[in-house]
Amino acid sequence: MARGPVRAAAAPAPVPLPILDRVAALDVPLDRDRFLRTLIRELAGALEDVVGLREASGFITLVGQTMGDSIDRDYRVALGAERLGREEVAAVLVDLKRRIGGDFYLIEETEDRIVLGNRACPFGDKVVGRPSMCMMTSNVFGAIAAENLGYAKVELQETIARGDPGCRVVVYLRPTAESLAREGREYVRPA
Repeated sequence: MARGPVRAAAAPAPVPLPILDRVAALDVPLDRDRFLRTLIRELAGALEDVVGLREASGFITLVGQTMGDSIDRDYRVALGAERLGREEVAAVLVDLKRRIGGDFYLIEETEDRIVLGNRACPFGDKVVGRPSMCMMTSNVFGAIAAENLGYAKVELQETIARGDPGCRVVVYLRPTAESLAREGREYVRPA
């Protein structure tokens, strides 16, 4: 028995809800950006509560590393470069945060380090009290710097998450006596 083409059933027309327009006009502080920032905050908080700050930071590290690798690739392709130099890395770190709603700026750039300040976190107020979320910055910055310059150690000296008025992030570019004495995460370009 041969059958003809199968046609999808037509979707039923939506039933109008008189209240829908009234609800849609409400001043509710909810949009996709706020929803996603809140989701990440609550995930970080659940991890911190269940496994502790150190382990939660470790989980976020995995995500940050992958994102850092992807963002680095995108910038290198856009710049037409196999590897970025120190000045380009500094510019990329500032630019990527600008693109996602941060307000990072360059404080210092030397052979040994890049120092950045920040007046606004991309996660907004959702980062306050969730220091594990700062591992996104550490890992994205560390991945980009190490991939291009061979080595990075990222120290989060001040963070909005910990209650500071802004952030101060130092990206050490060489394992010097100063960098080795500081707390932070080290990143090395894979062989």
